[in-house]
Amino acid sequence: MKDNKPVVVGIGELLWDVLPTGKRAGGAPINFVYHATRLGAEGYAISAVGNDVFGTEIVQELDKNGICHSLGTVEYPTGSVMVELKDGIPAYTIIEGVAWDHMPLTQEAIDLVKKADAICFGTLAQRSLESRTTIHTLLSYAREEALRFFDINIRQSYYSKELIASLLEKANVFKINDEELDLVREMFSLSEDEDTACRQLIGRYNLRYMILTAGSRYSSIYTAGDKSTIPTPKVEVADTVGAGDSFSGAFVYSILTGKSLREAHRVAVETAAFVCTKEGAWPAYPNKD
Repeated sequence: MKDNKPVVVGIGELLWDVLPTGKRAGGAPINFVYHATRLGAEGYAISAVGNDVFGTEIVQELDKNGICHSLGTVEYPTGSVMVELKDGIPAYTIIEGVAWDHMPLTQEAIDLVKKADAICFGTLAQRSLESRTTIHTLLSYAREEALRFFDINIRQSYYSKELIASLLEKANVFKINDEELDLVREMFSLSEDEDTACRQLIGRYNLRYMILTAGSRYSSIYTAGDKSTIPTPKVEVADTVGAGDSFSGAFVYSILTGKSLREAHRVAVETAAFVCTKEGAWPAYPNKD
């Protein structure tokens, strides 16, 4: 690892969030990388962009923010999502048939995954067969000790029980919010009790960490033998776009740099609270702390 920095990779959607105030770079796995990079990781984005102005501009955003990348350039438009905000809570309209639906499998991307200490992926980028095949193939190259971070990140109808189960088999960290847990509980016949349901998932899929976020109320992180719960801080919310991804990136970076479960959880909570006070998924950090 360069300068002993943990190597963190996000595979999946790279896109512009088009907000009422203008467009901002985003995409859950790449948001994850942004925040881990801001905290000190060596971060990489694996995705695809179009041969268009939006593609050129988003690559410039990655470069400006110190995020390395392995991006296919394909004959589809660079991804975009229309974001409507109601009291700071986003609703998404996700454009189909875009570049990240057609992520190519490259040796460069395989080599990145092989050296990664953590890899983040979700369901959305697997709505197309081409990108789903690429992501599953790349994950097969992950090192056994790497954190394979599955953020379920359910959007619209772009998920299925079969897809979620196949990704849980590849993951050793699983992040879900309270609404998504209700959906998964029904799909997988889990206990009605939240704690029990989370522990059932740890047991079934041999997870190292199970992360449950409950919006403005609290978050809990489980291991096979431990649990940390922290109330969500009260802050003045600008919007919550990317807040969950910042939680994930901060938690993983903290674990990879030797922090305890509770210390890493605290950093994650504080980072997400900070992001909620800013617009968009990639706010500037005031300093490394």
